[in-house]
Amino acid sequence: MNTQPRPSWPEDGLIAAVVQDAADASVLMVGWMDEEAFEATVATGEVHFHSRSRDRLWRKGETSGNVLHVRRLALDCDGDAVLLEVDPVGPTCHRGTRSCFDPEGAPAERTGQDLAWLETLWSVIAARARERPIGSYTTSLVEGGVDATSRKVVEEATEVLIAAKDDAAAGATGVDRAVTRGALAGETADLLFHALVLIAERDVSPRAVVDVLRSRHED
Repeated sequence: MNTQPRPSWPEDGLIAAVVQDAADASVLMVGWMDEEAFEATVATGEVHFHSRSRDRLWRKGETSGNVLHVRRLALDCDGDAVLLEVDPVGPTCHRGTRSCFDPEGAPAERTGQDLAWLETLWSVIAARARERPIGSYTTSLVEGGVDATSRKVVEEATEVLIAAKDDAAAGATGVDRAVTRGALAGETADLLFHALVLIAERDVSPRAVVDVLRSRHED
């Protein structure tokens, strides 16, 4: 992160810092950074703030151990606020909740299924389909047209079926399912990826798919 653009520091030397969980974009907290805190964050990859109550540099989690590892850092259009996408270690709030915006007694960890990360995957797939970089697997699929992408979806769907049956057999015989569950997760990941590549090749957006699911749910 050493090439990260620097903020435009206001007269009081402080900018707002919004912290989001990189997994699902949930807002975890808002703090303040001065130049020292910003540079410490960039240099270490862990979020630092300026503590206004103690008037000093503060590394988030320095006493609790609940640090925030930076995945991405971005400035707003005016350069006077920063967005931090992080991997949190433990609850972010001093009350023991995941977010400072959660009510008292809320869970300390994520309770969702991280489906928001599919947005990241889609953005990469869409970029590959649009830009066609040489050597990209996604590029090779898209350039193969509907036949190539559809064939992979069918292949991966078959692999999911086989993995699911293997897992069912393991469960029926009392065998440890760690391996078969891992295989099923892996094959399902392959199927989801190739299904997204297929709709990218056909210029159909995931939003259109979600709209169909939403309408069926509402019915």
